[in-house]
This record gives sequence, structure tokens and C-alpha cells, in this order.
Amino acid sequence: KAAISINAMPGHPNIGIVATPSFCVFGDVGASTVKADTTTTKAAAAPKAIDDKKKGKKAKKAGNEKKAPASAPADTPTAPVDPALMAKYERILSVGEECQEPPELLAMLQKKPAFNAYDGFEPSGRMHIAQGVFKAVNVNKLTSSGCTFIFWVADWFALMNDKMGGDLAKIKVVGEYLKEVWAASGMDLTGNKVVFKWASDEITSNADTYWPKMLDIASKFNITRVKKCCQIMGRLEGNLSAAQVLYPLMQCTDVFFLKADVCQLGVDQRKVNMLARDYCDAAKIKFKPVILSHHMLYGLKAGQEKMSKSDPDSAVFMEDTREDVRRKIMNAYCPTKAEDDAADAGAEVEDAGRESMHLKGDGLKNPCLDYVENIVFGPEGSTFEAGGKKYADFASVKADFLSGALAENALKEGLIDALNLLLEPVRQHFTNNAVAKDLLAKVQQYKKEKAPLNKEFRRLDVSSLVPTGSHVVFCPAPNNNPSLQSAVDVLTQLSSAASSATPVLFLADWSAKVLSCCDGDQKAIDAYYTVMENSLKTLAPDVMKKVKVVKQSDAILTDPSNYWISVINVGRHFNLNVVQEGHKDSDPVGYVIARMMRVADVVGLNASAVAYKEGDANGTIEAGILDKYFADIPLDAPAMTPVAVPNVCLAETAGTAQATENSEYYLLDDPKVHGKLKMKKAFCEPGNASFCPPISIASCFALQYGSAALSVKRTPENGGDRDYTSSSSISADFASGALHPGDLKAAVTAVMVGVLGRLAEGTKKEAAWKKAGACLKAAKKKSDKSAKKK
Repeated sequence: KAAISINAMPGHPNIGIVATPSFCVFGDVGASTVKADTTTTKAAAAPKAIDDKKKGKKAKKAGNEKKAPASAPADTPTAPVDPALMAKYERILSVGEECQEPPELLAMLQKKPAFNAYDGFEPSGRMHIAQGVFKAVNVNKLTSSGCTFIFWVADWFALMNDKMGGDLAKIKVVGEYLKEVWAASGMDLTGNKVVFKWASDEITSNADTYWPKMLDIASKFNITRVKKCCQIMGRLEGNLSAAQVLYPLMQCTDVFFLKADVCQLGVDQRKVNMLARDYCDAAKIKFKPVILSHHMLYGLKAGQEKMSKSDPDSAVFMEDTREDVRRKIMNAYCPTKAEDDAADAGAEVEDAGRESMHLKGDGLKNPCLDYVENIVFGPEGSTFEAGGKKYADFASVKADFLSGALAENALKEGLIDALNLLLEPVRQHFTNNAVAKDLLAKVQQYKKEKAPLNKEFRRLDVSSLVPTGSHVVFCPAPNNNPSLQSAVDVLTQLSSAASSATPVLFLADWSAKVLSCCDGDQKAIDAYYTVMENSLKTLAPDVMKKVKVVKQSDAILTDPSNYWISVINVGRHFNLNVVQEGHKDSDPVGYVIARMMRVADVVGLNASAVAYKEGDANGTIEAGILDKYFADIPLDAPAMTPVAVPNVCLAETAGTAQATENSEYYLLDDPKVHGKLKMKKAFCEPGNASFCPPISIASCFALQYGSAALSVKRTPENGGDRDYTSSSSISADFASGALHPGDLKAAVTAVMVGVLGRLAEGTKKEAAWKKAGACLKAAKKKSDKSAKKK
């Protein structure tokens, strides 16, 4: 054993920290199971409970490995572990009720003595004693072990959760108040050991890296998995706003954005922290963050699995008076034996995470004992006086209380004295420090006011990029095989613009990322847009001369703060079920994120019309959501315009042009020879003008975007040559039999050979287009190879 002296907590000279860890000797430290002294750490013995899919080769390999013995025999050669390192390791473990995973923590400490740990806090009102004193004790343990502790002031998260009525100014005031509490509660803030970072400031300053990471994380999980994580907000799954699915995704992003080696949050945050570890598997990130989940204190009333800021008598708060502490503790639930679940009837209905608030079994659920164990005995080396006796450990207190040697009243009196001793520096700070006093007064006033939900209208304003009142067309979702049908869809929608409106082609590249388009490969997504834009300019140069092309990421980065707040506000406006319409819980959560972004995009563009493909189910749903949202914001609603587009597919099929590369579709990179080969196989039933692909293609590329005429070459006995200048005349002659399928196909073949020839020539001349085409081919090859493995 070794004793390690650590400076007393500032403002609390009576509280010192002395660690007396037990050391074990290991062979291969990285692979061994670390067995910690259960009297100094609760986490080492916690069972592994990762809910992931890794049950394959790695699990089999692990099962075949020889487990290291708890203690090596005397004649077994061993490699000694540095006692100082083990002391640090056990001190860190003592912070958590569970650690995922202890061997990873030890390996990390060996490689990285100076590490980062983080916790995020949502500025949502007063601070209870667990968030204050308990957190201060845990942070001091970590910083004394070589850690830089990052507090993530999650103001945007508070906005998503409608805290302080969704008023960001008030949320920031609460954040400053919480910082003052920690400064007064004994947290060692010297030497930059503890860093406070405001989420809104940091995210806005690094929007080009933060948001793509969030979108990538979102693309890896389905709606069900993310909804399960929403208990971190204390919300039931069926009562979620659409914005609240962003909360766990952003919290997961924070871990990587802050480069956190250790996530030191409460057990209630466990699911989202495990989401971060599972993301590492999905994204093939080698080193996972260590999850160190601290205990959640019981509420003071019977059946309360955790403390609640909405119930002032469920916890002791950091600015409580001596009288408040006495009243709350004397009235606190304090059983001597486990009771049935009847007491749970008084628990909060909105507590969505009640089943997972505690990992360690405790049938007693006595909040007074919980306070003694985790608050009073939190700092190592602490003592507790009650009933005329001085206790050096919690186990003795509990044993005496359960046996009757320590009466309930005596236990509570001792606890009152101990808590008041801890809280007195905080009271003095908020009495004597003018800044702290003013902050507390404001926070208390906010709680009294119970302000209505703030619906401040904020949006991305892209008037510097496109004129107000434009006609917006969203480019189709990218894929590795851009089709001619996709180009026709876009051109038809752009051509439907009113003469007074500027047509805008919007390239939603970040939405494509969250939808896992092109397998989430950003280079392939950008390559698709390059191919599509250049193809459109080649196919219809006169149309594209009027078009303003806007890339979503470029627009967002002109004002990322207002854009993402507008996305959050869209989500706050709707229940999740509304935005999720048309998608199952098993579908990717990216669909929900992309829908919210679509609304924010349209709001930012302030368009007069938004076109979408007639008959497109997703477009119809989004149009309905947009209509509902615009009804409640101070902007004129755009006309949601369904546009009928020609079908240039070559056969009747249930497939999609985006997903197939065969004779049924023309692709934008088809060689000229495919103009003839694919047209030869095209559906062209004599007399059937209602579905005749050659007629549709002729209407597009001969009449509308070509020479304005379809030239049919025939011998005199077969009717002679004729130039058709309207689609109706072609259809009429074909229906009557005056135009033979063979003659029609021959004429349209010439058109398509010309179209594909122009596209191929453009690719050769334009380096960026050529490079983009090669990128898509490589992406398709990679995707096909991956699909075969599956």
C-alpha cells in the first residue's frame, strides 16, 4: 500500500484527500482484467453491459484467450506496474459507479499521462448538491490525477430542451451562475486544470468540423437507437419533439469534438456515452473514449430515483439556507429496511430513465445514507459524526443505522451538520460577492416568472447568395450512378419557374451526408453534384444560364449559428412523429435530421416557390410540413409546386434510375454506343402512346432541349421524311400507326447518340467533370465490393 497526500479542497480546510490503494501485479496490462480494491472503487467490479454487435471474431478470440489470474503465483514471471500509476488509476475509478472499460483506462494512462475528461451541463436553473459538491469532489480527483477537465456549457442543448423558456440570453446567465457555484464549492480551478467551454461559441467557431461529424454520427444509427438515448433529457419516447433527437447526436459529437479521453458524466447519460463507443466501431476508430459514469443520488422523497430541479424538496440545493437544509433532511425518506414498490407511486411521471438511474443494486433506496456515502464521504479521508460517534467509513455508519445503534434522528442531525459545513462557503460567496449575488437573484427570478416558451424567429439569411422570391429546386439525392432521368427531373422543375423568379438549384450536400448518400463519402457526394451540374449545362445551356446554383454547406457556413438554431426551432415546433412521417423507427435517424434541415433551407432561401416532383411521396410530405411551419412564422409561405416530369426510363419497371445500371435507363456517363444499344431494347409497343419512352425522350432532347424538331427518315413508300415539332403530333401518328416503332426508334437513336456524345465530349474537356466521374466510378466499385462481402 502507498499513501498519497492531496491538497485540501479550496475553502474547505477540513477536507483532505488521502488515497491508500491496493496494488496488483500484472503480466500483460493491456489484456488483463484489472481487479481493484472494492473498498476504494465501485467501478472495477461493475459488470460489463455494452449493448453492441461485436459478438464475432473478436468475441471468439477473447473467449479463447487465457485469462490472467487475480494474483500471480510466486514462481510466475511478472512485469511490475508503477505504483504511482496504479494509485492514479484507482483514484480515477473511484469516481464512477461503472467504468467502460477498466483495462482501456489503464492502457490510456500508460500512454497518455495528461489526458482530457469532460462533462456537459445544461444551464437549466438552480444547482443541487450532487451537481455542486459531489461534482467538485470528482473533478478534483481527476485533475489531481493529471487530467484537464472540460466543462461543456451546453446552452444549445438547453435550448433544444426548452429550458428557461428557450431564451438563450437567460440560459447564458444560468451558465455563469453555475460556474460561480463550483468556484465556491471547493473545485480546484487553479492552473487551467478546469476549462469551461460554451457550446454555442465553440460550435459556431468550428462549424465546418463539428456539424459534418454530427451528421456522420447520425448516419450510423436508426431512429430507435437514438430515441432510446433520449432519456438523458428525462423525456419519454412517445413525448419527444423532433429537435430532441438532435440532443443525443450532438452530445455524442461533443465527445469527439472535445477530444475527450474520458467521458465523466452520470449514469443517466450512459446510453448516449455508449453510443459514442459504438460509433467508434461503425467508423473504425481504434481508441474509444473511456466511460466513467458517476452515481446518481436518490431524491429525498420516497420513490424518487433521482433528484429533480422541478421539485425543490427533492434535493438540497447549493444556496439553501441552514433552515432549508434542516427542513428537507428531517422530512427526508429514511427507511431501515427495503420496502415494496408501492412507494414508487409518488415518483415523477416524466422520469423516462428510472430503470437505469442506478447500476448498483440497492433495495433500501435511503437518500440520507446515499448523501452520507457520496457527499460526506466523497472526499477521501473524510469522517462523519453522528450520535456522539465519529465514523471513518460509510460501511460502519450503515451498519449502526440498520442495527438500531444509530437512530434516524441522530443520523439526520449529523447529516445536517455535515451538509451545512460544506455549503457555508457557497452561502458566503453568494452573500458577499456582488457578481455572484446578482446572478443568483436573476436565476431565482427566472424560476418565479415561469416565462412562456420563447419563439424568437431566427433563420439563415442567404439573400447575399440568391435574390428573395426565387424558384427553388432541390437536386436529387446523390448516388454513384447519376441518371439521365434525374437530369430531366431537375431541368423540368427549373423550367417551371415564373419569368419573374430566379431559378435556384440547391445542392443539399450536408443533408446528403446524413442520409448516407454514396455511403456517406463526401468526395463522392461532391462528385455527383459536379457531374450533375455540368451535365445540366450541357443538356440545356439556355435554361442553366438563368440558374443560380447554391451549395448547402456554403450557405450554412455564412451564418452557422442562425442556421442550426433555425433547425433546432423547426424541431421544437413539431412532434417527432410529424417529422418522421413515412419512416419507421428502424429507418436511419438521418431522415428526420434531413427533414428539419430541408425546412430550415427553405426558410433561409425565402423563396416564392419550391418545386418538387409530382407523385413523389417524400416531396409531398415535406411540402405539408413546410406549409404548417410557414403558417406560424413571420415570412410569406412559398408556393409548394408539384411538377409533372417526363418519364425517360426505357422500360416499365419497379426499380429506380438511381439504383440500376442496365438497359432500362440511360446514365449520364453512358458511352455514345449506348444511345443505340439501349434504344434498341426500349419498350415501344405499336399504337401505345400512353407509355412510350422514345416519345418522352424525343419530347425532351429533340423538341425542348434540342433542335426543336424530331427528324424521321423514311422511304417514300413508308410515308417519306418528316420533321415533328410537337410531342402531340408524334403521339397522334404513333397511336394511329402512321409512325412505325422502328422509324421512331431510329430517329430517337440519332438524338440519343448526339446527347451522349455531347456529354462524353464535355467530360473530356472539363477536368473537374472528368475527375468527378472517375471518383463516382471508384465509389461504385468500392460499394459493390462491400455489398458482396455482406
